Amino acid sequence: MTPAQRERYSRQIVFAGIGEAGQERLLAARVAIVGCGALGSFQAGALARAGVGQLVLIDRDYVERSNLQRQWLYEESDAEEGLPKAIAAARRLALANSGIEVTPVVADLTAANIDELLGGAQVILDGTDNFETRYLLNDYSVSRSVPWIYGAAVGSYGLTMPILPGRTACLKCLYPRPPGGAQPTCETAGVLNS
Repeated sequence: MTPAQRERYSRQIVFAGIGEAGQERLLAARVAIVGCGALGSFQAGALARAGVGQLVLIDRDYVERSNLQRQWLYEESDAEEGLPKAIAAARRLALANSGIEVTPVVADLTAANIDELLGGAQVILDGTDNFETRYLLNDYSVSRSVPWIYGAAVGSYGLTMPILPGRTACLKCLYPRPPGGAQPTCETAGVLNS
């Protein structure tokens, strides 16, 4: 660890739960975030500031004005330019921490590209808004023993479930099939930024 890194992350290093060895692991870590909306953009910002060395941001959507109330990494200019969320997020993260590597990917995550996009990730974070992608993430995670964290938010509540293959239940273990019928979304039920 360089002296500049030691200074930047000093408050994490003195925290007994992380220490210098933990900070070294963060700096060497590769994390994939699938979905850069409200949850994914917040996760990306927190991980970049914590010093996670490599972030892969995967999202097919573009920044819209309606995103600005809850998606922390975006600004009005991003919506006006119609920037892809992954690109706008990567730009903002570079301003927050130039010492990490951020790879933006403007694409759907599919069975055809999942190995390429998630390969090498030590943890996968779910910032998606659909069950099809979540079940794809679950299958990938379980088959390759890569931990992932299911996350969702709508209205005034949120859910999270860490999945550690071989140690905890997986998404399909609890929900063998995606829920049927129309599910509430941020567009139909609203969502608070907190």
